[in-house]
Amino acid sequence: MLRTLASRRLASKVRPASSTAAEAAAATGTLLQRSLSTSRPVRSGGSSSSSNPPMSFPCIDKLETRQRDLSNGPEPLYEKVVTGYNLFRHAQPFVCDHGGVLSQIQLAYETWGRLNKDRSNVILIHTGLSASSHAHSHERNTRAGWWEAFIGSGKAIDTDKFFVVCTNVLGGCYGSTGPGSVDPLTGQRYATTFPVLTVNDMVRAQFLLLDHLGVDRLYASVGSSMGGMQSLCAAALFPQRVGRLVSISACARSHPYSIALRFAQRQALMSDPNFNRGFYYDGVMPHVGMKLARAIATVTYRSGPEWELRFGRRRRAADQPPMFCADFLIETYLDHQSEGFCLQYDANSLLYVSKAMDMFDISRSVTERLRAQREEAERGLAAKGSGGGRTVCGAASVCLSEAESPESHVGHSGVETGDEIMADLIAGVKDAMQPTLVLGVQSDILFPVKQQKEIADILRRAGNTNVTYYELDAMYGHDTFLIDKVNVGAAIKGHLENV
Repeated sequence: MLRTLASRRLASKVRPASSTAAEAAAATGTLLQRSLSTSRPVRSGGSSSSSNPPMSFPCIDKLETRQRDLSNGPEPLYEKVVTGYNLFRHAQPFVCDHGGVLSQIQLAYETWGRLNKDRSNVILIHTGLSASSHAHSHERNTRAGWWEAFIGSGKAIDTDKFFVVCTNVLGGCYGSTGPGSVDPLTGQRYATTFPVLTVNDMVRAQFLLLDHLGVDRLYASVGSSMGGMQSLCAAALFPQRVGRLVSISACARSHPYSIALRFAQRQALMSDPNFNRGFYYDGVMPHVGMKLARAIATVTYRSGPEWELRFGRRRRAADQPPMFCADFLIETYLDHQSEGFCLQYDANSLLYVSKAMDMFDISRSVTERLRAQREEAERGLAAKGSGGGRTVCGAASVCLSEAESPESHVGHSGVETGDEIMADLIAGVKDAMQPTLVLGVQSDILFPVKQQKEIADILRRAGNTNVTYYELDAMYGHDTFLIDKVNVGAAIKGHLENV
């Protein structure tokens, strides 16, 4: 125990910085691995006078086994989880809303259908937090995509009519530039020197891809969850380039409840001793923290009524004594789901992308403040004339600190009353006059229907006379957009094909 505490104190002092980041991270990771291997608790069979045998912990045994396996082998290469995508490379510096600069970026993207002659049939699919560009199967990757049932010939998004594009977001780990990518300026992975991102940054990167493809105007922008945020953002930032808007289970601004839930996930992840402030790529990945974070997230993705129907209060082995590890069937479900995810997604990407979700707010004052910050950083970059350092405002952690200073969280430029906040939101979408479909789910606790109604309301009050709002009475919670192909699919198809 003393050795563990000592190694953790030493690790806390070895904070990676600038060119020595990788070496310091490797040293710290080695110390942490040694502490885990040498200070495991002694399993006691109990004293002879004990009235009861000790509790068994098969879940901890499993975690320790997995930890040893990860210590003996390389970290999963997340970019190999998804294959068969195209790469768009933007060789110019990309300045982010909070002042960070990427000297160049790349976006992974996949396409389905055929582009018509005037390039007017393009639909851009925006993903949720952890989804890849692989929304549907194709010859280069025949595995089913995350929206397989909704895309294809005759389906909700009909590839006989539309040319469909889906990207892995900036900050992701499935081919697009993210914290796991190599920084061209250092030859090392960015880790947490990666700049803080916004949803607006993700959308601006996507429109650079559209420029590359020669697409001046989208037939439609379609997204669910964080993708719905991006879709709304695209319509507001590029109103002349978006023909139709579909936003499913999203929001116009993140609610404190969802922010709190994602904060809990990040805290669980960062508490893993292998996290090492994000510099874990040359050591052991934060498997336990990622698993806990995903378990928390999974609770928010589905609904109580569904779980009551599927699992009830049934236990895995009703004839066995209760235990603290997975005992009820709902617990075994959470354990299985979280274990499957934690080796499939980069922990740093989870931090950056979820933080971008937290900060999302379509209000005009917020959008203008972000634009002003970015333009100031661009001027600073031009003054340097160097072709782009990593950040203008300093280390990424400094950028985040400034972005979250008390002054920047006063509200909408000091606006706090309900009417003024609503007016700010309305002003933020004043140019989004596209035919719009807003879809909500009554059992969604992460993005409740109140937030879907708010999107429809601000668009209508801004002057958009073609807003359709549907509210589904489905039991699948937030994940309804992945599951209910009949109702969700019909709503999307009707909106896209209604002339």
